[in-house]
Amino acid sequence: MNQRLTPLYQTLQQFSQHDPISFHVPGHKNGVVFPETARSFYNAILKLDMTELPGLDDLHAPEGPIAEAQNLAAEYFQADHTYFLVGGSTAGNLAMIMAACSTGDKVIVQRNSHKSIMNALELRGADPVFISPQYEKEVDRFTNPNETTLVAALQKHPDAKALILTYPDYFGRTYPLKEMIELAHDYHIPVLVDEAHGVHFSLGEPFPASALTLGADVVVQSAHKMAPAMTMASFLHHKSSIVSKERLSHYLQLLQSSSPSYPLMASLDIARSFLATISSENRVAIMRSVEKVKALFQEAGSWTIVPAEDPLKMTLHVKHSARKVAKLFEQQNIYPEFHTDNQLLFIHGLAPFQQIETLKKAIKTVDEQLKKSRMHDTIDIVPFLAGLESITELAIPYTKMERLETRHVSFQEAPGHIAAEAVIPYPPGIPLILKGERITKKQLEHITELQKNGVRLQQRDAERIVIFSASAEGEV
Repeated sequence: MNQRLTPLYQTLQQFSQHDPISFHVPGHKNGVVFPETARSFYNAILKLDMTELPGLDDLHAPEGPIAEAQNLAAEYFQADHTYFLVGGSTAGNLAMIMAACSTGDKVIVQRNSHKSIMNALELRGADPVFISPQYEKEVDRFTNPNETTLVAALQKHPDAKALILTYPDYFGRTYPLKEMIELAHDYHIPVLVDEAHGVHFSLGEPFPASALTLGADVVVQSAHKMAPAMTMASFLHHKSSIVSKERLSHYLQLLQSSSPSYPLMASLDIARSFLATISSENRVAIMRSVEKVKALFQEAGSWTIVPAEDPLKMTLHVKHSARKVAKLFEQQNIYPEFHTDNQLLFIHGLAPFQQIETLKKAIKTVDEQLKKSRMHDTIDIVPFLAGLESITELAIPYTKMERLETRHVSFQEAPGHIAAEAVIPYPPGIPLILKGERITKKQLEHITELQKNGVRLQQRDAERIVIFSASAEGEV
């Protein structure tokens, strides 16, 4: 198949060139009905924002250009089948978990997974067994579970219906995924991988191998994070004899919009072609740019660069409050991806960086400001996973939570109670406290310090947390 082709995008483009008259949805009528103040920005894309007209195919029963575009993606990514997602990797994570297990089934899950994984487990009513990540001194973070923990979980729960992992982590850190996949497959347990940040691993060296090529059964990738697709545009890849393709298709129809965005789908078609046709010269140019940008950061004395297997991810371990350092960069119109208490993540794109002099000046300015300031306050935050047992389960199963009463308590009152809501910093969207988990003092200390340092929590009340009432706890 010719990977330079973009059948869905080309079909939409050709259709719009005929100046079609719209007596159908969407309501902007090919851009005619649209406020003048915004039309100049939206006009080109509105011409591609179509519905399921003859010749434009249907995402939920593809036979034409959408089917061809998905087949091209499957060939490139080496999948048996690839689905286009218009609801982000969230839709893919929900669908793969719904397809792989049923209510009450045990699943082994990486504890520091994205909130969409936890939401899927709750919606399905699965019985999760969490395997905790290990702390890596080299990067000063909890990263991924080790093989020893997985082996123990598999031996204890050989009846698990799935193993759910995240690869790579937000910072581009990877681990021996192939060995973990093989361990699970020895028990005939499928491996579902949230590879939201690894769509570009399909390029091969110098990038790590993709979870799909390492043997995973279902892999979800956010094409919009590292490839040139529009926000929310993602892929779900299936390559399994254990997880049913028919069940995946069924749940994607349930979970995705019945009116999927054609611009989003076309951007997936374009992103796949972009990845598939990057030349060796392009790769060399990208890596030269990465090294040049990294060298600029390394010239400053206010931070060190944390190692990562993905060269596009550059994490600065700062000597000051990362929130304050991020604000100094923002004052120079340089915007990092996100920050923790002591680290800032910068993401290089899949093209040579063009504004080297601007970045060089900004780094120098920030570094000088930090040297002159009093911001040499080393933050010492107790990691929320510190002291957590390697294998844990929820205190209350999802299937019983809905009928239980809840109440709000202050953070000071919460330790020892069972959380009735998740507490999630965003980004990266990894829950600090899980719904149904017994709250510890260390978790709350970590949350309090993060709040002091400006980390935003996706929580209904910044001062209180929702717990299950004492009477509800007694019912379990």
